[in-house]
Amino acid sequence: MSTQPKIRLTPEQYLEIERQAEFKSEFYNGEMFPTQGPPEALQGPALAMAGAGWAHNRLVANAILLLGTELRSRPCQVVSSDMRVRVSATGLYTYPDVTVVCGDPQFLDELRDTLLNPTLIVEVLSPSTEAYDRGRKFEHYRSVESLNEYLLIASERVQVDLFTRQSDGHWLFTSAAPLEDVLDLKSVGCRLALAELYSKVELAES
Repeated sequence: MSTQPKIRLTPEQYLEIERQAEFKSEFYNGEMFPTQGPPEALQGPALAMAGAGWAHNRLVANAILLLGTELRSRPCQVVSSDMRVRVSATGLYTYPDVTVVCGDPQFLDELRDTLLNPTLIVEVLSPSTEAYDRGRKFEHYRSVESLNEYLLIASERVQVDLFTRQSDGHWLFTSAAPLEDVLDLKSVGCRLALAELYSKVELAES
């Protein structure tokens, strides 16, 4: 019995579908997939997830609030996961949990719903997507020339990992774990206190 070949979409077809869709989907290599990552990157029930849990959403909200407050008087802007980002070098269209852009934002077209030049990307991790966010997804993000920092926030424990692009193109890894720690986000000139980031977040380990 022969199998039907997969129908590959063009980026233009994806955007036409996505802009009318009720739920968000990401896009890569001709295929649309859930925002948790492509099927081969997911584990267990992730494919069936309809949305993120309370801890994830609290961390996203806290990150947006803290970054937004510090950036009020600076030439940077913070946006939520409703802003789509295109990784031009690889063709990935994705929805980071939090994105900061400094200077003038550059968009794919006049609809201004697909950002091309993020400065800082923040992803809140879950057990089903952590490997993808740390691995293949970060490979895509590293090809974005404007991206200077990549921040990963654990949602089951107090831990924040920061990758900072160096002048030679390498990435410096910094990790913070105690609530007393403060991370310097040099790309946007912010200091992120873990005690404030994890405020009112109920962790699985607590």
